[in-house]
Amino acid sequence: MALLTSDIQSKLTALLVSEGLVAADVIAAAEKESAEDSKPLIALLTEQGVVDDELLTHAIAQVSGVPYVNLSNTIIDQSVLSLLPEDIAERFMAVPLAEVQNRLAVAMIDANNVQAVDYLANRIQRPLKVFMASEEGVRHVLDQYRADLSGVNEAAAASEEESQLAATSNVKTIVQDSPISKALSTILEYAVKTRASDIHIEPLEKALKIRCRVDGVLREIMQLPKSIEPALVSRIKILSNLKIDEHRVPQDGQFAVKVSDKEVDLRIAISPVVWGEQVVIRLLDKSGNSFDLEQMGYAGRGLRAIRKGIKRPNGMILTSGPTGSGKSTSLYALIKEIKDDSVNIVTLEDPVEYKMDGVNQIQVNGDVGLTFASGLRSILRQDPDVVMVGEIRDSETANLAVQAALTGHLVFSTLHTNSAAGVLPRLLDMGIEPFLIASTVNTIIGQRLVRRVAAKRDAYQSSAVETQNILATVGHLLPKTAADVARISEDLGYKDLPLAGQNAYTLVKGKDTPQTPRGYSGRAGLYEVMDVDEDIQNLIVKRSTSAEIQRLAVEKGMVTMRQDGYLKALQGLTTLEEVNRVAADIA
Repeated sequence: MALLTSDIQSKLTALLVSEGLVAADVIAAAEKESAEDSKPLIALLTEQGVVDDELLTHAIAQVSGVPYVNLSNTIIDQSVLSLLPEDIAERFMAVPLAEVQNRLAVAMIDANNVQAVDYLANRIQRPLKVFMASEEGVRHVLDQYRADLSGVNEAAAASEEESQLAATSNVKTIVQDSPISKALSTILEYAVKTRASDIHIEPLEKALKIRCRVDGVLREIMQLPKSIEPALVSRIKILSNLKIDEHRVPQDGQFAVKVSDKEVDLRIAISPVVWGEQVVIRLLDKSGNSFDLEQMGYAGRGLRAIRKGIKRPNGMILTSGPTGSGKSTSLYALIKEIKDDSVNIVTLEDPVEYKMDGVNQIQVNGDVGLTFASGLRSILRQDPDVVMVGEIRDSETANLAVQAALTGHLVFSTLHTNSAAGVLPRLLDMGIEPFLIASTVNTIIGQRLVRRVAAKRDAYQSSAVETQNILATVGHLLPKTAADVARISEDLGYKDLPLAGQNAYTLVKGKDTPQTPRGYSGRAGLYEVMDVDEDIQNLIVKRSTSAEIQRLAVEKGMVTMRQDGYLKALQGLTTLEEVNRVAADIA
C-alpha cells in the first residue's frame, strides 16, 4: 500500500465512516494506536481485518481522484505485457493493461507517484493512462509474465472438479464475517430459494424496506434498521465496482455470486431517492432455463407459425410485450432451435443475459460508442446468417434491422408494444415505410407471463359468470362434438379440450402456503403468434390500424393471448383470475 498524505488519509477515514464501512470509534482507536506505535493507520486497519486491501484501494482511488481497476481475475495478453519490461514493472509495481488511442493503460499501487509515472512514460516512449490497483491485483498480473503456456492443453484435460472451479473463478464470494456481508448473503439466498426475479432495497424515512418480486408480483419480505443502509448500499457498490461516494446520479453495474450451489448473475441499478438510494437487483439464474419452446408454453398453431418463420432464410421475427414479459427468453429459445455449426449467429444485447455456446454475443456499451445501431453496422460486416438485436429502440436501429432483413439475413428482435398487431404501427412510427415492413416482417409474437397453479391444488366447477366468460372468449375454438376433440386438441396444442356449450367447466386453484403464496408457483407464457401473409401485408401497405390487423389475423385463425390464457386455465396450468389480471387489456 502506497504512503498517503495526511490530507488523503483524513479524506479516506472520513469516507470509510460516512459510508458506514468502518465505525467512527474503530477509526479513533486505530488512530490512537497508530500514534503510539508509530505505525501507519492504513496498515493497522488492514492488519486488524477492519477493511480488506481491495476495498481500501478502491476507497483511496475515490478520494485521490484516480480511476480504480480490480485486477484480481484479469488476464492480460502477452503482447501487452511485452510493452513494459518485467523488471521495470516489478520495481515500480506497475503493470500494463491495454493500448487505448496510442496511450498505454497502466495499473499501479502508487498511482499518485508523479515521478514514477513520468519515468515509465519516458521509458516506453508513449503517454500513459494511469489506474490504481491493489498490491494483490498487481502481483496477479506480474505472475503472468512468468506464466508457462506450454501446459494449456494438459490443463484443459484436468479433472471435472478442477474445470468447474476454473470456470467459476470470476464468481465473487460474499459470505464474510462482517454483519453487512452476512445480511446481503441472507437476502440473496432467500431470493434464490424463492425463485425471485428482482430484489428491491428501498429506503424509507426511518427504515429500510426489502421487497422481492416472485412470479411477477412484488411483496415485502423484511424491514431493516435505517442505520445499516449506507453500509449495505456501499457493499453492493463495491461488489459491482461502482463509485461508493457517488450518491447524486444513478449507477448501473453487475457481478456474479454463487448462492445455494447456484451460479447467479446479478444486474444492479442504484438510483437516488428522497430518503437515500434505492437498489434494484435483478437475478439471472444461469441454470434455471432450458429455452425449450414447448416448456415455455408455446403450443399448437402459434408454435407451428414460429417454426415456419424461423425456417425462412431471411426476414424479421419480432417479439413484443411489456418489460419483464420474457421477450429475450423467447429469442434465446428461437436461437436454440436454429443453432447449428453451419449457421453464423451474431447477437447484440444490453445486457448479455445468458451466454450460449456457438453464438457470437456482443455486449452494448454506450460509454465507448457501441450502441445497437453502431454494433448492427459492424455485425453486418461479419458475414452473419442470423442476427439478434436485443431491442429496437429507435428509428436508426429499426432501419438497419430492416435493411439487414432485406439483404438476406434472418433478424430476431424485440419491441415494447401491448400486442403482436401493435408492432406494425410502432414500426411505422419509427419511420419505416409500409412496403418495407410488409416485405421483411415474417412472424410477430406477442406475449405476457402468468403465474402457474402450484402442485397442491383443488379442482372446482366454474361459476355461471366464469362459464359465460369462457364461452365468450374460447367457445368458438372448443370442439363441438366428441368426434372433434382429438383433432381440435391437436390443432390448438392442448390435451383433451372440453366441449363447447357446457354449463360448467372444471378449473383448478392452488393452496395458499408460505412456499406457494396465493396458490401459485412458477410462471408460464401467454402467446399470440401472427404469421404475416399476403392479406396482412396488404393491410400494412394501406397503413391500417392495429385493430384492423388484429381482426384479420384472428379471422385467419390466430389464437390471442387472452384466448391462450383461457385454454391454459382449462388445462389446469393457471387460473382465469390470473389471465384476466395479466391480459385485461387484450380482446
